[in-house]
Amino acid sequence: MEIAAAGGHNIILIGPPGAGKTMLAKRLPSILPPMTLREALETTKIHSVAGKVKEVGLISQRPFRNPHHTASSVSLVGGGSYPQPGEISLAHNGVLFLDELPEFKREVLEVMRQPLEDREVTISRAKFTITYPSSFMLVASMNPSPGGYFNDPNAAVTTSPSEMQRYLSKISGPLLDRIDIHIEVTPVPFDKLADRQRSEGSSIIRERVIAARELQTQRFSDIPSIHYNAQMNTQLIRTYCDLDTTSLTLLKSAMERLNLSARAYDRILKVARTIADLEASPTVQASHIAEAIQYRSLDREGWLG
Repeated sequence: MEIAAAGGHNIILIGPPGAGKTMLAKRLPSILPPMTLREALETTKIHSVAGKVKEVGLISQRPFRNPHHTASSVSLVGGGSYPQPGEISLAHNGVLFLDELPEFKREVLEVMRQPLEDREVTISRAKFTITYPSSFMLVASMNPSPGGYFNDPNAAVTTSPSEMQRYLSKISGPLLDRIDIHIEVTPVPFDKLADRQRSEGSSIIRERVIAARELQTQRFSDIPSIHYNAQMNTQLIRTYCDLDTTSLTLLKSAMERLNLSARAYDRILKVARTIADLEASPTVQASHIAEAIQYRSLDREGWLG
């Protein structure tokens, strides 16, 4: 979650019920960096158009939108006779959390493909066309099977591989390709639940995230539309993710073994750049590439067993 917050990357959490997927997603805003004045003005404008701003004034907290899985395509992307912004625009500069991703209608999920790529959504009507910004972090969670316990080592597998494949196929390959980080979340064992020792607080993690974001702000200071790594285009990736021979060999091997697309290749480089920023490394090393590849769980052959 720290890497996703530091680079603005899309992330999907895969695990059985009760493993903490929803809790992790809802804690994400606590480690996100504060909004800049420009971001606050942009966010306030969108919420004002949607009639969401009453007496709040300038919105200073990053939005966290959590639509139910019964949401329609129009509610997600926006629309109506006078097109209003949908959930993906209301989440601009913030987080869009989709809990139980496979439960959403497939056509609803597919409408997000273009906004995830272009970071804006265009709504066309007979009389006019309007474009709303939609530069958000997508955070999704899902059970790995209808029964929910596929990757739980202590639970009996009650779902056949074909049923699991059918369940996962509710999410299209092109949509998964646009998600930078796939994380498997396993249940927390009892000894850790009962452990009274306090773990690292959100404020400490947030300091590291802010430091990484400051590096990115300096890096893209001359480019008005780019503010963090997830927004990099192909040209910027080639400029700021220059790899040595070892890293190139490692990435080539992963591309061939996992049969990754060109889009997945770019997203691995973006995540590796963020990992390097969290370590204050000026260059992307082989270790950063290896870690970024590990965050593509759903690309691994034989993930279903």
